[in-house]
Amino acid sequence: MAVISSSTKEFLYEEVANELARLIAAGTYRPGDRLPSVRQLSLQRKISVSTVLQAYMLLEERGLIEARPQSGYYVRLHPTAAPPEPEISSPEPDASQVGLRELIMRVLRDTENPNLVQLGTALPNRDLLPTKKLNRIVATLAREKEEQSNGYFFPPGYEPLRVEVAQRAVVAGCSLSPSDIVITAGCSEAMELCLRAVCRAGDIVALESPTYFGILQSIEALGLKALEIPTHPRDGISLEALRFAIEQHPVRACLVVSNFNNPLGSCMPEENKRELVELLARYEIPLIEDDISGEIYFSEQRPLVAKAFDRKGLVLLCSSFSKDVCPGYRVGWTAPGRFRATVEWLKFASSGVTASLPQMAVAEFIASGGYDRHLRRLRREYAQNVAWMTQAVMRYFPPGTRVTRPAGGFVLWVQLPEQVDSLELYRQALKAGVTLAPGYIFSAKQQYRNFIRLNAAVWTREVERAIARLGELARPK
Repeated sequence: MAVISSSTKEFLYEEVANELARLIAAGTYRPGDRLPSVRQLSLQRKISVSTVLQAYMLLEERGLIEARPQSGYYVRLHPTAAPPEPEISSPEPDASQVGLRELIMRVLRDTENPNLVQLGTALPNRDLLPTKKLNRIVATLAREKEEQSNGYFFPPGYEPLRVEVAQRAVVAGCSLSPSDIVITAGCSEAMELCLRAVCRAGDIVALESPTYFGILQSIEALGLKALEIPTHPRDGISLEALRFAIEQHPVRACLVVSNFNNPLGSCMPEENKRELVELLARYEIPLIEDDISGEIYFSEQRPLVAKAFDRKGLVLLCSSFSKDVCPGYRVGWTAPGRFRATVEWLKFASSGVTASLPQMAVAEFIASGGYDRHLRRLRREYAQNVAWMTQAVMRYFPPGTRVTRPAGGFVLWVQLPEQVDSLELYRQALKAGVTLAPGYIFSAKQQYRNFIRLNAAVWTREVERAIARLGELARPK
């Protein structure tokens, strides 16, 4: 029987729930924070376990918290009233050359300015990286394995690292052997090698729209043409539109960021990934899959990769440890299926080898169990930071603003009112001490005039003030 509080005439579980709700509203418990366990709260308040459970169930019904199996109760990462999100994109239906280098290089140069609040490039939060742990590993390896760490690991790369990558791929749905994997200098090199393995200058590559500007730069450098495909902000590339594009154009390859697209944060449902692989297999079109943020998921389970459904060796899976371990190590990899021999040769012909000591350090970090412990913290912090920035954008930006709802990664794609030009906003923001990524650079045809991408990896008072300044600059004058 439920106990009634004599002071408030509420049931006791309602009193507990209301107090916790007030703490959540006040910011004592923030999105992503773990609440006290049922037993802890029972002992603290000297109330029964059943009363605590009733309180938590009531907070769940209100949409304030969520239960996570084998973990406990957490403040919901996203408010119940979710912000309006951008509509599915509608890029122009013809292929085009890419010409973005000058604007992209200008944006990248801003990242070197320590006087700017860095919201422009998708760099991880340095305070969350395992730098000290990696430094200790590097020092030990350099001392104890001096000859090996100063030598070359010719393609396909350091075998213990390839073993670790193959083992982790099982959770993503792939059955890979170490010999299936080629180590590269980051994910960008992995994707470029794969593009070179399956395409020639002038070929058409189908892409999500918007997509990461680094991908567009690789396409520009290789003399390829980009065919942008409509993409949903949560579910990813439109398979219907892709099917139509394949029927209308001689598409030579398709390149997608299947899990947590940059800049959308979209994650293709499992059935869509299967259908995508089967669609391309019917036409013998290779799929280059970028999974660089696949480990930074906010749900309980890692999403599968499209490679998991590959039966013909046509999926070339690419990733790296740049977003979650150390950007400067430049350790990436690809599992290029039937194109492995070509990718290995291209790797040797273009850059020879990937630096040895970083490969060894990453392999040791994973093998020690440090990587999994690090990822658990990283996911929790990024989920919380994304939620905070989302709320700030909706609070400070002008009416009519839309923002994506990423389920992983750490970037937000923001649609501003039609009259706002993101390039002009970028210029004004620099004067105000803030960087951002204007939407122009995420399309071969510079289509996203009134969009910006924000890096939500870091959340501080300074970042919140920067968001407020951007919101003020974005308001129609």
